[in-house]
Amino acid sequence: MATSKSVLLLCGDYMEDFEAMVPFQALQAYGISVDAVCPGKKSGDICRTAIHQNSQYQNYSESRGHNFILNANYDEIEASKYDGIVIPGGRAPEYLAMDKSVQELVKSFSNSGKPIATVCHSQLILAAADLLKGRKCTAYPALKPVLISAGAHWVEADTLAKCHADGNFITAATYMGHREYINHFIKALGGTITGSDKNIMFLCGDYMEDYEVVVPFQAFQALGCHVDAVCPNKGAGDICATAVHDFEGDQTYSEKPGHLFTLTASFEGIDASSYDALVIPGGRAPEYLALDESVLKLVKEFMEAGKPVASICHGQQILSAAGVLKGKKCTAYPAVKLNVVLAGATWLEPDPITRCYTDGNLVTGAAWPAHPEFISQLMSLLNIRVTF
Repeated sequence: MATSKSVLLLCGDYMEDFEAMVPFQALQAYGISVDAVCPGKKSGDICRTAIHQNSQYQNYSESRGHNFILNANYDEIEASKYDGIVIPGGRAPEYLAMDKSVQELVKSFSNSGKPIATVCHSQLILAAADLLKGRKCTAYPALKPVLISAGAHWVEADTLAKCHADGNFITAATYMGHREYINHFIKALGGTITGSDKNIMFLCGDYMEDYEVVVPFQAFQALGCHVDAVCPNKGAGDICATAVHDFEGDQTYSEKPGHLFTLTASFEGIDASSYDALVIPGGRAPEYLALDESVLKLVKEFMEAGKPVASICHGQQILSAAGVLKGKKCTAYPAVKLNVVLAGATWLEPDPITRCYTDGNLVTGAAWPAHPEFISQLMSLLNIRVTF
């Protein structure tokens, strides 16, 4: 896809999983080129990520996230070629802040007035680079003392979704603020969003894939869409457990516990006619959701009305069970090919795994690496545009 803007994503081991992948894939879906780099690493290398979330204890919990693959070489980057920089939080900023090359890199963006977006703990890098004197910023609440010592005017993180923009500096408390954080960054790059007055429903279930719900969910929120997440037998404010699916050298994907995902609406009594599109994440949830007649009825309503339906990975198990794939062309996670073919669809090989397909009102993808195309193709069906 043609791009008019280019952004740098500054990564490190044990950066927060969502704080890296959501902006990385969302910005690409909007037509922005994103290079992900890490000091001491090159394109194709991996950064391990951490899942941070609130716990019953006095501090957040940490578990292992996905393996994040870099796509550019740190030693070859030229700051002048990029229009902005995004720095994920997590634990990576603790050591990145001590790296002189990182400090100089961030200073170069600041000196040129280009947008700098930091979240959670990555404001430590701004402090280490001596860039916060007189600037208003927020961050994860535990950073308040060090940022004040660095000369910042602290903006209280009264919620973990707090976000603040001060000139070219965009700061957020956690990934919960991605809606505003990414939106501010798009606008700071000179972007204009049109057609985003849309209502989108996400069909959720326990152990859906972590990225496959949150990346598109927050990507459409950041565009200004109203997005609801529902799950059978659960209501607004209830939790769905998620799964981290990754390839780590075994014959099939591994599974680790993901973030806990909070639903925004109740499934019971949901009115499909009030939504413009349906998104079905993959993971293991579709195995049991495909047995729920109320789920199948809902999917049929969207398909029969010709409204956009976007399904990824194992989500096509639900489409197969609903009998809506006959005569359609679609892809899915390769292990779901049998479901798709037996349902009467024409199988489209997901080669490469980042490839997605649109057939009429149906968008299908094979797995979360395809999110940039998956989100972009759904945006096209909904006539949502980001222009620069």
